[in-house]
Amino acid sequence: MSDSATTPGSSVHQKIDTSVPHSARIWNYWLGGKDNYPVDEAAGDAYTAVFPGIVTIARSSRAFLRRNITHLVQEAGIRQFLDIGTGLPTADNTHEVAQRLAPEARIVYVDNDPMVLAHARALLYSTPEGKTSYVDANVLDHERILAVAAETLDFERPIALILSNILGHIADTGQARELVTKLVAALPSGSYLSINDGSLGVDPVFEEAQDGYNKSGAVPYNLRTVEEITAFFDGLDLIEPGVVSVPLWRPEAGAPEPQVIAEHGGLARKA
Repeated sequence: MSDSATTPGSSVHQKIDTSVPHSARIWNYWLGGKDNYPVDEAAGDAYTAVFPGIVTIARSSRAFLRRNITHLVQEAGIRQFLDIGTGLPTADNTHEVAQRLAPEARIVYVDNDPMVLAHARALLYSTPEGKTSYVDANVLDHERILAVAAETLDFERPIALILSNILGHIADTGQARELVTKLVAALPSGSYLSINDGSLGVDPVFEEAQDGYNKSGAVPYNLRTVEEITAFFDGLDLIEPGVVSVPLWRPEAGAPEPQVIAEHGGLARKA
């Protein structure tokens, strides 16, 4: 992984390993995207053969993020977003949702996958009134993330920190909590934290499929209990309805009856 900034459009294709499945590309495949390789499709198909519900989880996760951002812009007045572990661009990316509602919104994406970097030009598209930028960094390198993000975001004004399906890539729960604590500590009062991740104790078939995925050669993704996910918000004020299965988080009016799935998340405010 690189610890230097990458310019959109630079030559990163040579670093893309097409022989090993990658979570960002598999997730893109489940969302209906085209930015993946046969090895990713094979891993994704093997997963869905055991647990077809993963497609619902992927799409429900994206819908949860969209509703979070809508709340943050329309009800909380947030205009700055730090999206860490953004993955490959698909539909309703953070900047698209935020700037559709508030053209002046500013967004910083963080990822270190070469294929994501190769598509950074799409992520960097912005309205004239706002700004979108990209940081090539490991999720654990919080000092670099914050330093580069400060070139785009004003850390004197509230910021929404988004950690969507990224903390599961940190095996040690204590290390993951420490990272969240350090990132939130750098945010000003009135900022928000949005987290959603795969959850344990809801669907044993999902857990079986995840175990198989973790043995495929891809970077493992670690499911956590609802209590462990909730603990990431310690010290913050959770927005109703708290940490819930993501379809239950403020479902849109007229939407089908939401079902409990093995993906939990929430949104909280820093006092």
